[in-house]
Amino acid sequence: MLTVICDRFDVVALPFPIGAAAPSGRRPALVLSTRILNLAQGHTLFAMITSAETTGWATDITIADLDEAGLPAPSVVRLKLFTLENGVPLSRLGTLAKKDAKAVRRALREALGEDG
Repeated sequence: MLTVICDRFDVVALPFPIGAAAPSGRRPALVLSTRILNLAQGHTLFAMITSAETTGWATDITIADLDEAGLPAPSVVRLKLFTLENGVPLSRLGTLAKKDAKAVRRALREALGEDG
């Protein structure tokens, strides 16, 4: 199995449905953990990326720079967090632009609390 080691704020393609014996598609996700942590643990922390057309959550973060993120359609980062083994991602699609990454950091601070 190919292992994709990701950097924080990389956008990756995951098999969908995750954990299915025969996945039928691919879905994007955002890497939240650092490369150092990913290597040390063998797992990566992700946030969901979904179409901006779906019913939103109050904490959704609109991705402004779709080209840099490698996304073909309007999308949001949804603070639905999960971990997966490093071997699960299929490929790196892109990375969040600095402005988009800053918005995700701000949303995480608000969701988790300043004292953290």
